[in-house]
Amino acid sequence: MVPPRDVTSGMRGGRPRMGGDRTTKPPVAPSAAAKRRILFVCIGNACRSQMAEAFARAYGSDILAVHSAGLAPASMLPPLTRQVLSEKNISTEGQFPKGLESFMGDPFEIVVNLSGERLPPTFAKARVIEWNVRDPIGESENVYRAVATQIEGLVMRLILELRGS
Repeated sequence: MVPPRDVTSGMRGGRPRMGGDRTTKPPVAPSAAAKRRILFVCIGNACRSQMAEAFARAYGSDILAVHSAGLAPASMLPPLTRQVLSEKNISTEGQFPKGLESFMGDPFEIVVNLSGERLPPTFAKARVIEWNVRDPIGESENVYRAVATQIEGLVMRLILELRGS
């Protein structure tokens, strides 16, 4: 007859257990202060910059604090903006058009200009990136989809660049 093993003694099969904490810990996400602040700007903050904000939140929220604004903000997001993002399973919850003045004085590391217009000097300390993307406002569903696909690719490339630096 084999004597019962003392399971509380730290012995296993005649040798000591190599203990340690066996609980899995979730990865530590950067604090909001450690995230890079990025602002996407277009004319009305209803299509292009909203799409960019939504993609950046979906794909880069672990490293980015994302905002969007418009030079002359619209009153609402067009239904097609929400629709094409929804088709890609990208949420626009809580997003609405905001004016650039909402962020005056806020420090941003990166400002992405999709407006095709010159930005005010307020963001001179930020790295300004110019993206030439067609404004889909008033265009067909297919144009909205093409613009969303283009912006998605640009956002993904930017996130990969930022993760590598």
